[in-house]
Amino acid sequence: MSASTERHENAVARYFEAWNEREPEARAKAVAAVWTTDGSYTDPFSDARGHEQIAAVIAGAHEQFPGFAFRLTGAVDGHHHTARFSWELVSEADGSAPVAGSDVITLDADGRVEAVLGFVDRMPGGA
Repeated sequence: MSASTERHENAVARYFEAWNEREPEARAKAVAAVWTTDGSYTDPFSDARGHEQIAAVIAGAHEQFPGFAFRLTGAVDGHHHTARFSWELVSEADGSAPVAGSDVITLDADGRVEAVLGFVDRMPGGA
């Protein structure tokens, strides 16, 4: 694994830790550790900037899908300051994954996320 690949994989691992944190205070700390102060998160349903707004988007996902966790599917593909990866939102009760997508992230020189562009590939009809 190259240093560049390791950098991208480490950033994505921290990203999933933030998304899977259920406790609000710990989530806020995880978001602050992952994103730059003015970092952003944009997907078809959200356009958030800054730690507080990003943490609120993550909290909303937990409210909409209680008992689910995000997991990486496949490998992280990255170069320079950009990485892309796919994910699923998996039920801890039965292993189903009704939501899936792909994200593209931009990192700063320290490996913190500056921007996320999220794409949803699979979503239940009523969500």
